[in-house]
Amino acid sequence: MTPVDPLAWMAGATDDEIDRFVAGMDARERREWPWIWPLLARPEQLAPPGDWNLWLILAGRGFGKTRAGAEWVQGVAERDPAARIALVAANLGEARGVMIEGESGLLAVGAPWRRARFEPSLRRLVWPNGAQAQLYSAQEPESLRGPQHSHAWCDEIAKWDMAAGRAERAWDNLLLGLRLGAQPRAMATTTPRAVPLLRRLLAEDGVAVTRGATADNAANLPPRFLRDMRRAFGRTVLGRQELDGELIEDLPGALWTRALIEECREAAPPAPQARVVIGVDPPASSQGDACGIVVCALGGDGVGRVLADASVEKASPERWARAVAQAARRWQADRVVAEANQGGAMVASVLRAAEISLPLRLVHASRGKVARAEPVAALYEAGRVRHAGTFPALEDELCGLIAGGGYQGPGRSPDRADALVWALTELMLARRRAPRVVAT
Repeated sequence: MTPVDPLAWMAGATDDEIDRFVAGMDARERREWPWIWPLLARPEQLAPPGDWNLWLILAGRGFGKTRAGAEWVQGVAERDPAARIALVAANLGEARGVMIEGESGLLAVGAPWRRARFEPSLRRLVWPNGAQAQLYSAQEPESLRGPQHSHAWCDEIAKWDMAAGRAERAWDNLLLGLRLGAQPRAMATTTPRAVPLLRRLLAEDGVAVTRGATADNAANLPPRFLRDMRRAFGRTVLGRQELDGELIEDLPGALWTRALIEECREAAPPAPQARVVIGVDPPASSQGDACGIVVCALGGDGVGRVLADASVEKASPERWARAVAQAARRWQADRVVAEANQGGAMVASVLRAAEISLPLRLVHASRGKVARAEPVAALYEAGRVRHAGTFPALEDELCGLIAGGGYQGPGRSPDRADALVWALTELMLARRRAPRVVAT
């Protein structure tokens, strides 16, 4: 007997019962059977019931967010020939490489005879029944001004460009055009980060939220990957965010907030840079804290920029000195500024042994890390510092420095943050004597 609700029936059916059920199908049903997504998906990968406007999946990497998004779009297109769907990613490369052509993208899901045809020159997908989807980049908010859609899938919204409110403008323009059909809806998939757009969406009505972790998809992931990721990140802030899908909130009194850092982010620095300095916070021992190595530059526009975090974990003096030397060569640094509280002579000799042929300045900390960081945090508040890219470990440490309250971030010590402070202090806050003529 054919079950009234196959999904509910299969949940409690035995293998023999399922085999008999499949054997009773006709040729058309047997052809369709392997492509029925609700039979393959985990419950959290299926659209929730209810009258929602936005389905938001916040989950760790490898959870199956992309597959869920692609299958949702495929289902919308198959059911509605008039569907006009917006596909929005951080940039067009990711829209095509992940949402369309990726292993779990739209060209890989659904029955092959019902899949869309991709027209790269038009940035468009067209399904056999007439449904269409258009690709957009969140870096170009104005491209979403004007077009109308019935549905939208937005991927990795927490990594959209937050500079100058660009991500929120892209979202707003999308919503203003989401007005076709009887029930316009959007879906957003992302690994959570406490950025302004994500916080805003979580506070709005009509949002259905699905949360999950990397481990939820363990059946489809290599065991070694899961083991290595858990060993590397464990319950660190980065692990909680990237693997467990936890939204890490700001600490009260933090000198840096995640929203502030996002406002200061840019895709790439303008070239050339007037001066490049590498800040180094050496560890007390090779088995202790990380060696903070952060590359910063001062541009011709007077803006300081963080170019790279080259820090190394549990490194011997020779290894971290080589890492400093490599960073200096790569970024053509003008100076290395290294904290010398843990043995100035040793720091100098180790760095010079690594064949660093550029000026080395040793600095001694007379104040605590938080007190040293406060003037640098003020530079961020004034819009005088930019992050040329994303530096998760460094940014987690910055957000753990508490005014008047010490350090409450990941690890025992903010080594990366301290290296950044030394570099930006040298570039933007160091007092320099004006040249003068001395009578003899």
